[in-house]
Amino acid sequence: MYAVIQAGGHQYRVAQGESLVIDRLEGKAGDKVVFDRVLMLGGETPVFGAPTVANAAVHAVIKEQKRNPKILVFKYKRRKNHKKSYGHAQPVTVIEIETIQA
Repeated sequence: MYAVIQAGGHQYRVAQGESLVIDRLEGKAGDKVVFDRVLMLGGETPVFGAPTVANAAVHAVIKEQKRNPKILVFKYKRRKNHKKSYGHAQPVTVIEIETIQA
């Protein structure tokens, strides 16, 4: 069985026991998270929501809070003596799906 959930403006296809990297969620490692915006439940007979499936939830546990590798942004304008360099490291959360409740 799998589910399509919405988290942080993105949609993810998840299955039980799967690890997933999503946008940062509040909490620390070991905290439990419930996703109640389930858009679809898949399996033998798929169930589609309009827009969400009623009484469906996905239970997960936070494994780690980390940051993605830094990307470097370099801006340069020729002949103007203008150079600007900065970086960005996006904070993310690693979760593991425990159960899918239909």
